[in-house]
Amino acid sequence: MQKTLILRAIRNIIMQIVYSQPVIEFVTVAAEYCAFLEQSVGRDRDSFTATLLKLLPLLYVKAQLLPQVEGNAEYAPEMFVTEQDYNWLRAVLADVMAEEDEFEDFVYDETVQTDEVRWHRVSECLADIYQPLRDFVETFRAGVEENIEEALWSLNDAFELYWGADLLDALRRLHRTRYVSENHI
Repeated sequence: MQKTLILRAIRNIIMQIVYSQPVIEFVTVAAEYCAFLEQSVGRDRDSFTATLLKLLPLLYVKAQLLPQVEGNAEYAPEMFVTEQDYNWLRAVLADVMAEEDEFEDFVYDETVQTDEVRWHRVSECLADIYQPLRDFVETFRAGVEENIEEALWSLNDAFELYWGADLLDALRRLHRTRYVSENHI
């Protein structure tokens, strides 16, 4: 009886976390981002850029508001985005961005403690953001609370490690494309 009550209490806590307002709002924005990218075949760069300049900051804010949960570093949530999906999306986005896709950025290299120039692609940054978001949205859609909690931990971890920085890199380049490039002067 007591064990059942404890398990029920734990389940209630998990449900309060995974169905909290910040998670619901994040899933809403993440799903919108994923759908927008998936429907980008043939989009013109100006409208594409204008929309992403609104979606990306919102996505970043919503990610900052996600609850921090304890996770198991050995657990790997189910992956829904295949390598083929990723490569298709990256190619579509590269086509939309055309000559504005590639950009150089200064990156601090910890090993030699200096800044170095690295080339990036907006299409790759956006696809790198898409992958964990689509995986999380699909896990959320499946509705298994324990899996959602682990996927939330994985999403937060990936945000801190790479996709948060990728989002900011893409945002900076998209801003430059929209407001600074020769086409808009």
